Amino acid sequence: MVFGDSLSAGYGLPQKAGWVNLLEKRLQSQSSAYRVVNVSISGETTLGGRNRIEQALKTHRPNIVIIELGANDGLRGLPIKSIHNNLEAIVKACQRNKAAIFLVGVRLPPNYGPTYTQKFQDIYVEIARHHKLKLLPFLFEGFGDKPEYFQEDSVHPNESAQGKILNNIWRVLHKMIKSN
Repeated sequence: MVFGDSLSAGYGLPQKAGWVNLLEKRLQSQSSAYRVVNVSISGETTLGGRNRIEQALKTHRPNIVIIELGANDGLRGLPIKSIHNNLEAIVKACQRNKAAIFLVGVRLPPNYGPTYTQKFQDIYVEIARHHKLKLLPFLFEGFGDKPEYFQEDSVHPNESAQGKILNNIWRVLHKMIKSN
């Protein structure tokens, strides 16, 4: 189950072009037993995720949850402590439901200042370390500084970036699938 925001919901992309759909195709090519459920919502915050995680877990009963949330919180300059606490609550809900967790981090533009952006990045590392989770520190690793991979808003990845995102996710996820 992918539990994220617009970066996972495929904002501004043609239908079925997002990395989550590409992931499902890759998994289906390996085994028809794999199913990917995308419950990502554009504009979602960690508080919104915290409020809906239990229902998503109960409805879909995932073996693995990819948590990709926090970008909207950071872009709004929300308090680091509340972002941390909300992500922590989402992780604990997944653990109570016996789902393996893959935490995906994002980074903020430098105009948010070095202190806030570093504390924001540290949230993902701290939670992953504390709960011994699989972590991808930066969803846009390898291309986040290249404007040609983003839509006109300079925030959302374009269609040509989706395969790169999938490859970043796959580097960690394929190991989790083998052990589940």
